[in-house]
Amino acid sequence: MLERALEGNKGYWGWLIFLLLIMGGGAACYLYQFNEGLRITGMSRDVSWGFYISQFTYLVGIAAGGVMVVLPYYIHDHKAFGKITILGEFLAIAAVIMCLLFIFVDLGNPVRIMNVIMYPTPNSILFWDMIVLNIYLVLNLVIGWNVLSAERKGVHYPSWIKPLIYLSIPWAFSIHTVTAFLYAGLPGRHFWLTAIMAPRFLASAFAAGPALLILLCLIVRKVSNFDPGKEQIKTLGGIVAYAFILNIFFLLLEVFTAFYSGIPGHTHTFIYLFAGLDGFNKLTPWMWFSALFAVIALILLIVPATRRKEDTLAVACVAVILSTWIDKGLGLVIGGFIPNPFERVVEYWP
Repeated sequence: MLERALEGNKGYWGWLIFLLLIMGGGAACYLYQFNEGLRITGMSRDVSWGFYISQFTYLVGIAAGGVMVVLPYYIHDHKAFGKITILGEFLAIAAVIMCLLFIFVDLGNPVRIMNVIMYPTPNSILFWDMIVLNIYLVLNLVIGWNVLSAERKGVHYPSWIKPLIYLSIPWAFSIHTVTAFLYAGLPGRHFWLTAIMAPRFLASAFAAGPALLILLCLIVRKVSNFDPGKEQIKTLGGIVAYAFILNIFFLLLEVFTAFYSGIPGHTHTFIYLFAGLDGFNKLTPWMWFSALFAVIALILLIVPATRRKEDTLAVACVAVILSTWIDKGLGLVIGGFIPNPFERVVEYWP
C-alpha cells in the first residue's frame, strides 16, 4: 500500500517537494541549535519550558482529539464514520510523532532521551508521559493500518484489532491527562496548580482536534476522490461546538477563582497575559487575539445556520484552532513561569 504514496499528479508532487523543503529547513535549524546549544532558543533559568514544550502540549491535544471520531465508529458501530475515522487515526499518528520530535529538540542533545529508559523514575510524570505517548502511537499505527487495508479491500477489519481499539479509547484520554499532570503537579507554579487542568486540556483537545480534522476533510475532498461525507462533518461540527463551549467555561472558572479569591500568585499571571505586568506585555496582544478568535468561533458554532454551512464552519474551525493554539501553545505554558518565584517578570520570546 505504501507504493500509492509514489503516485500522483504534478500538484501532488509539488506539495511533497514543498513539505520536504520545510522539513529540510527545520533540520538545518536543528543542526544549528545542536552546534550552538539551547541558548539560541530564548529559554533561561526563569523560563525553562518554551515554544518547544508549548507545541508538544498543544499537539498532544490534537492527537487525543481523534477519539471523538473513534467512539461513534467502533463503539456505536456508526458505519458512516468509517472513512473519517481512518483520517482521524492517521492525524493522531502525525501529531504524536511531532510531539515526540518537539521533546527531542527541547532536550538539546537527543541522546539524553535514553536517560528516561536507562534510569526510569516511576514517580516522575515525564516517565509516564513517555510511556503513554509511545503506546498510543503504536496503537494508532497498528489499528489505522489494518483498518485502512480492510477499507481498501472492502472487507471488515480483523477481529483481533477489536481489543486494541477498546484499549486505544481510554488511552487517548490518558495521554492528555498525564500531560496535564506535568503542570498541575508543580506546586511552585500557581497558574498551573488547579484541579481542573486535565479537564481543561481535554476540552480544548476535543475542540481543536476535530476542528483540524474537519478542515482536513474539506481539503481532502477538494483535491481528491476521498469524501468523508457531509453529515459526518456536520456531526463533528456539533462536537467542536460543545467542546469549545466547555473549554471557555473552564477558563472562566479559573478567572473567577483567581480574582474572587484575590490570591496574588493566581492573579498575576492573568494580569500579565491580558494587561501586562510591571511594564512587560509581549504576550498581551496575542492573548487578546486568542479571545477575539474565541468569540468569533463561539458565534459561528452556536448559531445552527452558520455551524451547518461548510464555509462558515471552516471559518469557525480556523478560529478555534488559532484561539486554542495561542491560549495553550503560548499563554498557558509560558505564562506559568511569569512572575518567577522572586516575584520578578522575566519575559520569554521564542
